[in-house]
Amino acid sequence: MEIRSYRRVFDLERRIYRVDRLRLNPGGVPLRGIVYFLGLIALALLIASLPLIGVVVKVMPWYMRDVGLPGAIAAMLTMIRIEGRPFHLALHSLLVFACGPRHLAGVRACRANDCFRSGQRWYAPSLLCLPDGSDARLRRLRYTGPGAVLVTVAHQRVEWRVDVVGRLIGRPDMTISDLPGRRSPAKGQVIALRRGARLGVR
Repeated sequence: MEIRSYRRVFDLERRIYRVDRLRLNPGGVPLRGIVYFLGLIALALLIASLPLIGVVVKVMPWYMRDVGLPGAIAAMLTMIRIEGRPFHLALHSLLVFACGPRHLAGVRACRANDCFRSGQRWYAPSLLCLPDGSDARLRRLRYTGPGAVLVTVAHQRVEWRVDVVGRLIGRPDMTISDLPGRRSPAKGQVIALRRGARLGVR
């Protein structure tokens, strides 16, 4: 493993210890604390320009409004660490979480009706099983064309003339029944069905 910077190993905070010849406190002033301070001053000026809240803020002395209160809040925010993260990173994560979706499916946002909440149970729908003809015997089924059916076992095919009443009650146009004891065809038999033709296997 190649480490190109010690910052990957030690997360050292950048601090300012002196400004020109003016020496600050021995521990230094965190750089992000100065950013907090400037941001709070801008926020105080913005609040002071508002119609209703600005009147209350302007009552405070200027040194308290523009220096004392932003400096105290900036120092407090510098000391705050939420789960080991600085305040601005933790605030960003909380805002992303608050504005993000509440329901996920496959790590993607989805609607509440399409997702399962905690405590709910998912049941598999009914499965449809269609035999592919590889069995040694025929299985009961109904198939409606168009399409082709490959039959690889000995069978008997009967075609029926179906009238209007027969179609209404679902009578098949062709039935296939198994012939046990007979020898199966070498290559099988393909039965082509037109559109709407019904095949019944007995």
